[in-house]
Amino acid sequence: MKLNINIKGKKRIIEIKEELGKVIIKIGKKEFSFKSLNDKKGDISVAQTNIPKKTSKKEIKAPIAGTITKIFIKEKQTFRKNQKIVSLSAMKMENEIISDFQGTIKEILVKEDQKVQEGDILVTLK
Repeated sequence: MKLNINIKGKKRIIEIKEELGKVIIKIGKKEFSFKSLNDKKGDISVAQTNIPKKTSKKEIKAPIAGTITKIFIKEKQTFRKNQKIVSLSAMKMENEIISDFQGTIKEILVKEDQKVQEGDILVTLK
């Protein structure tokens, strides 16, 4: 499936496909791969992704635009590698943002049901 969308005033083509239990979303030259879990109706209901590698160890940013549906951590909490940080709903998929390093939460900058844009800072770290 290909979609023409407008992101921050720039026209983009998004390509979405599912293969071998994965959902692949391609935006321009960037490609995001998600593990897909299907609900009883056959719709893709949950996807999981890691925080993009360019994220610094001082903050965790939203990899895509969407709505925060669940926050799994608390301020001052220590988290470990591969721990769920937040769940973000986008394009009818629930994306669990998973940490690819360990650290301590300094401040949570989002709330449940808050809309975020790609690159928005979700939490800052000590």
